[in-house]
Amino acid sequence: MTRLYNEPSAFADEMIEGFVASHGRWVRRVSGGVARSTLSTPDSVALVIGGGSGHYPAFAGLVGQGLAHGAAMGNLFASPSAQQVYNVAKAADNGGGLLLGYGNYAGDVLHFTQAQDKLRAEGIDCRSIAVTDDISSAPLAEKHKRRGIAGDLTVFKVAAAAAEAGYSMDAVVEIAERANDRTRSFGVAFTGCTLPGADHPLFSVPEGRMAVGMGIHGEPGIAETNIPTADELAELLVKDLLAEIPDGLSAHGARVVPILNGLGSVKYEELFVVYRRVAQLLSEAGIEAVDPQVGELVTSFDMAGTSLTLFWLDSELEELWMAPADAPAFRRGAVSAQALDAGQLTMGAEQQAVIPDASEESKTAAPMILAALDAAKAVVDANVEELGRIDAIAGDGDHGIGMERGIHAAVAAAADAVERGAGAGTALNLAADAWADKAGGTSGALWGMALRAVGQSMGDSERPNAAAVAAGVAEAKRSIMDFGKAKVGDKTLVDVLAPFSEALTAAVQGGASLREAWGAATTIAEQSAEATANLLPLMGRARPHAGKSLGTPDAGAVSMALIVRAIHNTLAGNTAGKISVKETA
Repeated sequence: MTRLYNEPSAFADEMIEGFVASHGRWVRRVSGGVARSTLSTPDSVALVIGGGSGHYPAFAGLVGQGLAHGAAMGNLFASPSAQQVYNVAKAADNGGGLLLGYGNYAGDVLHFTQAQDKLRAEGIDCRSIAVTDDISSAPLAEKHKRRGIAGDLTVFKVAAAAAEAGYSMDAVVEIAERANDRTRSFGVAFTGCTLPGADHPLFSVPEGRMAVGMGIHGEPGIAETNIPTADELAELLVKDLLAEIPDGLSAHGARVVPILNGLGSVKYEELFVVYRRVAQLLSEAGIEAVDPQVGELVTSFDMAGTSLTLFWLDSELEELWMAPADAPAFRRGAVSAQALDAGQLTMGAEQQAVIPDASEESKTAAPMILAALDAAKAVVDANVEELGRIDAIAGDGDHGIGMERGIHAAVAAAADAVERGAGAGTALNLAADAWADKAGGTSGALWGMALRAVGQSMGDSERPNAAAVAAGVAEAKRSIMDFGKAKVGDKTLVDVLAPFSEALTAAVQGGASLREAWGAATTIAEQSAEATANLLPLMGRARPHAGKSLGTPDAGAVSMALIVRAIHNTLAGNTAGKISVKETA
């Protein structure tokens, strides 16, 4: 378990602060993560990587000459927000375009894509590579759905080396995609991991058993077996990886980089015992092991487990893999770099948002926005553990934690905005940005999108009315469905948002007040959330383990129903008592 921390909610920020203080030769702090503290070649492609914190050395440990130019760092096990990715990318930009690299998780895809769109709108050539190396997470025919684990390292290393060598953006992207196509990983876990402040692990594995194919966030594996010997584990990993050799290649005569990765609690000595047999098996298959890596490269706090990655080389990939690099957690060869000056080191610092002018009517309504968010905060706080339990049935169990981070940040941002004289629209827009920024993950992206849609519809010129609110909710539904690609029946929050929006619009168009319309739509939302128990998930992390969730409602759908009920209570002036998950079912 994680024993050393101060305030759990501050852990990620304090961790980054300490990392920068101890690794200033390589990195500097920027809003949203870290960037190189050394000069990069002007007009060259910059590689910006990222993901949730809790996986060190990924991702900040891979920033430095010959490797990444910056790393966007989300909260614990939560993707960085679009704003964090954007901030880091702007700080790392050399003028030759930006390549964004990340593991293929729904939250990362949403946030990095949003940041990419924003950068492109500014005229910056920005591309993306989502790493898909984990063979256990989807069949080969659906390789694009696979998640990224320790194979991140191979893709990032060769892409960065190509950028350092002056390759064009098209050539860097081609190299990254080729490396991704030639990287395969497979992992196992013996125990779960415990986040700072938690009194139990996010997930568990029965004593004496091993989860086969478990993900680094606790996504359930594809099987469970008794814990094998070290040699038996090596044989399992190698067998499954050699069953899927990249197209056009054969094992005999191949040159492969093997990476045996420890997930947090398996000691180096144990890994060496396992790798001993891995090396024998590769040799027996006619494969030449090139530059083996054994150690902790992508971890998961104190999870006990390991993964094996095979990176199938060609001559160009091998040259780039072996190129010099100097990052906190990955160094080879001779690298010389000039430090940034004092002014450059402070570029990218966070700035306070400007509050635009607003009408008195809108300013008067802003405290109601804050009250509604505060009610949402109370209901999330009261149900955070139950939301996590529901999410853990077939997911990674962090939905409650993510919602708690997001709503706390949203309330703080809205309170600051109201105090500084913001109108209703601006207060909600800033709350939206804060939610997405601090929550990260898929839910952070979607809730940020939803609040911003309503805020934009309200604006700052008039007192918000029922029609504006209903129009904003309808736009939230449209944008979330378009961006996230979920539809009704996929067992997501869309199963609540869509019928809620339709009922709200119909009631408003029928002449109901906002309070009356919201109340009627809330009843529909609660019924819809309960009905998701009968659905199988077709989107997100729960999809590979759909059967496990049958009979349990979707956590995102439940949290949305809880929040719209809390907001209705605020509109009705009834703030007494707590709403629980059971009351929505």
